[in-house]
Amino acid sequence: MLEVKNLSVGYGNLQVIHEVSFALGKGELVALLGGNGAGKTTTLKAVMGLLPPWGGEVLLDGKPIHQLKTPSIVSLGLAYVPEHKSVFPKMTVLENLELALNSEKAKEMKEETMREVFDLFPRISSKTKLRQMAGTLSGGEQRMLVIARALMSLPAYLLLDEPSLGLAPVLVQDLFEAIKRIHAKGVPIFLVEQNVNLTLQIVDRAYVLEQGKIVLEGSGSELSEMPHIRESYLGI
Repeated sequence: MLEVKNLSVGYGNLQVIHEVSFALGKGELVALLGGNGAGKTTTLKAVMGLLPPWGGEVLLDGKPIHQLKTPSIVSLGLAYVPEHKSVFPKMTVLENLELALNSEKAKEMKEETMREVFDLFPRISSKTKLRQMAGTLSGGEQRMLVIARALMSLPAYLLLDEPSLGLAPVLVQDLFEAIKRIHAKGVPIFLVEQNVNLTLQIVDRAYVLEQGKIVLEGSGSELSEMPHIRESYLGI
């Protein structure tokens, strides 16, 4: 289980996250929802060791990881797909995927895992696409590539930051379908998203972050029926 307890984070003298707590259990798909500036990305960065916590702790299977550096956290099985596309543009699609083979198990499972990610993301699976420079892919294809690359590392937990941001509606649907299928394979996913309507349809549970504080939590169906969520996020 990935647990965040009373996490506080900030930049300079500005506190952004105020004693936030949440958990991601084995096999769960959990979302963190909120508007721009709520602190969602800051929270993920703190979990991944990219920002030092001001207080609180992050636990992985009961062991603290909040004082570890990012490479050590990654080596424990956390894969993070940041908000902005992070492909290596001068490398091919295949080379980008192979960069994630950072363990003996991942190397041994390369062919099987690659078949799985190609099945999830057929838009980047053709021989022509695999030889293409990643920087020449469309925005949607680059987003698929960074998620596929994360899966190549055989993550114990997958953290996705705004995966649908800036994508055309048809690609958003494809992406959410892929997320559902990844979840069905048993990979725990922590999803940060602004597309609240689609998110609440697929998650087990969700937390709502406002001004750096958790203000609501519940199942996807419970939250979708709450007046606060319907008015503020679903426009109903």
